[in-house]
Amino acid sequence: MKTIKIWNDSPSDRQLQEIASELESGRIMLFPTDTLYAIGCDALNTKAIDRICRLKGINPEKSNLSIICSDISMAAEYCRIENFGFRLLRDYTPGPFTFLFRASSTLPKAFKGRKVVGIRIPACETDRAIVKELGHPVLTTSIEYDDEDYAINPGLIAEAYSDKVDLIIEGEDGDTEPSTIVDCTGSEPEIVRQGKGFL
Repeated sequence: MKTIKIWNDSPSDRQLQEIASELESGRIMLFPTDTLYAIGCDALNTKAIDRICRLKGINPEKSNLSIICSDISMAAEYCRIENFGFRLLRDYTPGPFTFLFRASSTLPKAFKGRKVVGIRIPACETDRAIVKELGHPVLTTSIEYDDEDYAINPGLIAEAYSDKVDLIIEGEDGDTEPSTIVDCTGSEPEIVRQGKGFL
């Protein structure tokens, strides 16, 4: 497994180009977010998404999949956002939230038939910079762990996933608190899971 070390949440241009190239090649990565470390891949690569779903035991037809966008304008390309949704994104992103929106027809093949998509714009410069370099979203799902040390320590996270993923973007220590999930598919927002973020 390849390791790319990022200092102070500030990746270099060379590192971003290398990560984007790896993702475009269909590889999957571990990476830091503003909540838990996550597993991710190019959201336009169906084979990579299938691999992550198998790894996590996710049925993509029954589970809401989430994508990381670099900003609100990118998010608007992949989902239908009502006025109150735009206000929430404007006021609370970048931040530790997953906002559920009605999916648009522009979503990648792996999302076809899905009515809802989770949108993340995390308060992690590395994540947003990777997505910006890639030019489109990254699929994201949190790591699983039995011991808190394996959620926090990047070295232990890499050890646990060494034979399951292709590279780790090693940043600062991780967190154990997930994002707050906010359902924006109705007439007003509803908190589905209270996590790190507070509205």
